Amino acid sequence: MKIKEIPVSERPREKLIKKGADSLSTSELLAIILQGGIKDVNANELAFKLLKEVGNIHEFVNLSFLELTKIKGIGEVKATKILATVELGKRIFLEEEANKIKINNPKDIYNYAKVFFYGVKQECFYALYLDSNKKILTMKLLFKGTINKSSVHPREIFKEAYKEDASYIVCLHNHPSGNVNPSSKDIEFTTYLVKLGMLHGVYIYDHIIVSDDNYFSFLDNNLL
Repeated sequence: MKIKEIPVSERPREKLIKKGADSLSTSELLAIILQGGIKDVNANELAFKLLKEVGNIHEFVNLSFLELTKIKGIGEVKATKILATVELGKRIFLEEEANKIKINNPKDIYNYAKVFFYGVKQECFYALYLDSNKKILTMKLLFKGTINKSSVHPREIFKEAYKEDASYIVCLHNHPSGNVNPSSKDIEFTTYLVKLGMLHGVYIYDHIIVSDDNYFSFLDNNLL
């Protein structure tokens, strides 16, 4: 069915205007972002096929530009719109939660940050920056890949701290295997960062290793 053959009131854009965004299905929301289909496939159908190809909505967090453009019907323009939308949603959530949360312990940090690691299949390293009262300033994804002293650039961690005028840094990274126990490299790297933090006057408050449903805190386990 061509988009022109769909009753006007049931077209995603018109439906959103009349009934609100929360009345739309996930594929309908995606169809609006795509803004159009391809030959013989309208935007609704393309959105449905894209969701089926990706698996579930959470997997959009893990998709790269290259992976998206390999999917039939998703060119550069559509891929950039999808990635920008996903990133905007993450930032909105992050800012809203940052204004509500008060950091009293590592569990508070885990509850705030765990959404960014759901379903992620590659190790990602984030730095959470806090002011002198341990209020969240910002959270930055700094790099992806195996976390160790040789592959990570601590200067990036502390450069962001200076930009944000942070007093404390919380390091967070995930273990996609689900085992949150630190490796010897995790411990070595954290010790190295703690020493650098003392020199810079911006202290490492904690290093938290996360999985979808668990975490390990260096602070809680007296490893700082």
